[in-house]
Amino acid sequence: MGELDGLWKVEPLPGVTKRIRGERGETRLGRLPGVPFRVRGLDLVYPGGLLVDRCTRDDAGYRLDATFLGRRWGRFRLRRLGP
Repeated sequence: MGELDGLWKVEPLPGVTKRIRGERGETRLGRLPGVPFRVRGLDLVYPGGLLVDRCTRDDAGYRLDATFLGRRWGRFRLRRLGP
């Protein structure tokens, strides 16, 4: 089991969650089908590698820098909802 395994809420985005199991995961918006990604260390890499979410540990869980072609376009927080 990886340290990011579980169900996470992406704050402050309403209804956006990430479910991670081992080396794979998905980002979901409500009940819509999820967008898959691969876990590489603390990075979440989307198909094609252009989009990467870079996670950094902090006291409340993780900070997440969403990047496109290596440039940050958003900053979020991951809060664990469950295993």
